[in-house]
Amino acid sequence: MSLFGVLDISASGLTAQRLRMDLIANNIANINTTHTGELTPSGNPIPYSRQVAVFVPRAQETPFASVLGKTIGEKNLGNGVQVARIKRISDAEDPFHLEYNPSSPDAATVAEPGLPVGYVRQPNVNIVTEMVNMISASRAYEANVTALNVSKSMASKALEIGRG
Repeated sequence: MSLFGVLDISASGLTAQRLRMDLIANNIANINTTHTGELTPSGNPIPYSRQVAVFVPRAQETPFASVLGKTIGEKNLGNGVQVARIKRISDAEDPFHLEYNPSSPDAATVAEPGLPVGYVRQPNVNIVTEMVNMISASRAYEANVTALNVSKSMASKALEIGRG
């Protein structure tokens, strides 16, 4: 694997983890958002839904790069990661929390399955889960920074050897 390939893989990891941390921060910021402007068919407000990033491995950039790598004996250990999409966690996957507050402007005015009149749907964001995910994303980011710095250090040492 070439030096630039290693740097590219670390850079893709850094970008992906930064986006993950941004989504977590957005989730925490909207922990009390009970009305997003969307309404159910019955006319009740829909609260904020938690968002997560879905990562997938990056595909080989070109078939030529793959063939060239095999020809010169370079084993392709990976091409990094990319965000395939940002997924909203639905009420079916992680139910909204209900709070009885009939005086709230976001309280249900029409009964729906699982939502009695007078209850307010609270977002499906759990602060403990978000903080654990934030720590995980932060550690993954730090690991990618470390890999990037080690790669730079190895390249610098190789150049010093070449200078003689």
